[in-house]
Amino acid sequence: MQIDLIETFLDLMETRSFNRTAERMNITQSTVSHRVKALEAQFNRKLFTRNKGGTTPTPSGLRFLDHAKALQHQWHEATRAVESAGAYERSMRLGIQHDLAEVFAGRWLSAVRADLPATSIYMEADYSNQMNRDLAAGDLDLAILYTPHYLPDLHYERIGEMVYRLVSTTARTVGELQPETYIQAVYSPAFDRAHRLALPHLSAAPLASGQNIAVIDLLKTLGGAAYVMSSTASELARQGTAFPIEDAPPIPQAVYAATSIRTRHAHQHRRIIGVMQDLLASCSAARPL
Repeated sequence: MQIDLIETFLDLMETRSFNRTAERMNITQSTVSHRVKALEAQFNRKLFTRNKGGTTPTPSGLRFLDHAKALQHQWHEATRAVESAGAYERSMRLGIQHDLAEVFAGRWLSAVRADLPATSIYMEADYSNQMNRDLAAGDLDLAILYTPHYLPDLHYERIGEMVYRLVSTTARTVGELQPETYIQAVYSPAFDRAHRLALPHLSAAPLASGQNIAVIDLLKTLGGAAYVMSSTASELARQGTAFPIEDAPPIPQAVYAATSIRTRHAHQHRRIIGVMQDLLASCSAARPL
């Protein structure tokens, strides 16, 4: 497989510009043209037409698009499998939302390693947007995230939720909160919408962050109030650093597992998702009412 031809085709489908694709791939425009012509020669069909309005895919190009994405994904999977060959039968690349990694990374991978001893694991913590892109490109095999994008080649399923609670270093009720010392947590678009509905007068704060660990440090350094994970709220109260705002509503955040459609029923994927599902359920059961 000449993966360069496939990746050039896919980039050109995004940019609709030979010049822009050349810039993004750091190659010459003539190289882009050569690769497209090479693909067209293999199919004996035109894949793009060029005119003053730009570059437009032909019906043949549009029909090839999904196949090209699948070929790119399979190539990345094959490359990783060959490069990591050794004592393990297979390898998995996992992504996990930053906040979930803070709580579950160790227990998750410990259980996965016990269940799948013949599988080597690479894990990275990231934000949902990047993990969705990495899954679509074949750079991740599975991700646990907050915000699904419902891309055509990906499968999403809700597997649980995390709950965030409002704490403050000074106030004890919502009415005592000061907007100028409020730290707005933006953990996901869904969380932001729920926050704006619950506390609209606190949705234009001077400081904002999308990561629980960063919010903790801001609270400890600057003081004020913010939504943090339920487990964090309990720990801060135990330390005497910050205390729950009892009349503030908790905000639940849905958690999703994301995989390629082709691997959604694979044994190792189901086991890895199942482990996280169990961890989320145990966290929910232990959460104070």
